[in-house]
Amino acid sequence: MIAVLKPFAHWLASTEWFMRVGPRFVPQVDRVLYRLTRGRMISSDRVVPSLVLFTTGAKSGLERRSPLACLPEQDGGFIVVGSNFGRETHPAWSANLIKNPEARVSHRGREIPVVATLLTGEARVEAWPRLTANWPLYDRYADKSGRELRVFRLTPVQ
Repeated sequence: MIAVLKPFAHWLASTEWFMRVGPRFVPQVDRVLYRLTRGRMISSDRVVPSLVLFTTGAKSGLERRSPLACLPEQDGGFIVVGSNFGRETHPAWSANLIKNPEARVSHRGREIPVVATLLTGEARVEAWPRLTANWPLYDRYADKSGRELRVFRLTPVQ
């Protein structure tokens, strides 16, 4: 079933309609599913590895939850991309991480404290092909947005 969903999800997520409307409902659906399953599942995890990122609001200081696609790493960390569905502006969660890099993630029922590092230069160049192999639409989102998408490494805190 998932093998059928992934190509369809790639096609759907690449359409102009989805890039315009998806940000209005995908995160909300994921937040509800996350609550209903007590953190064990979000819908997007069926087509691309996903997590829920908990950040501290850069302006408000309040906790914010953001369901995101991720690239799990062998050391238990994750890489996430501030694609914002190809919108012209960076997502709020990325500004939150820049101001407050201490965060936590929920991934498949486990909560993990992390520290975020904004990848630049060679580290970003090295990560990008792995990210686009995981979710090919990042290149389309970068082109559509007209900006360099922010890429963060989320490193577990011991």
